Amino acid sequence: MLSWPFFAEQHTNCRYSCIEWGIGMEIDNNVQRDVVEKLARELMDGEKGKEMKKNVIELKTKAEEATKPGGSSYKNMEKLIAKVLQI
Repeated sequence: MLSWPFFAEQHTNCRYSCIEWGIGMEIDNNVQRDVVEKLARELMDGEKGKEMKKNVIELKTKAEEATKPGGSSYKNMEKLIAKVLQI
């Protein structure tokens, strides 16, 4: 993911995707075609891109585990539904 945060929550989203989760690269304020091309090529073919792909696969696996029956997100959704139906 290439991020170019401009306003509102985009800076937070960029920080998480680029630094915390390791699945993105930030474009600085001096956006130029050759810089964007270089970043895109690094994402598609470079070592950073391969590392990010590995991180995305790990996150995908965690998300699948959390949302399947018995997973943490699944249980939380069941709790929410039970609370709403009690009212």
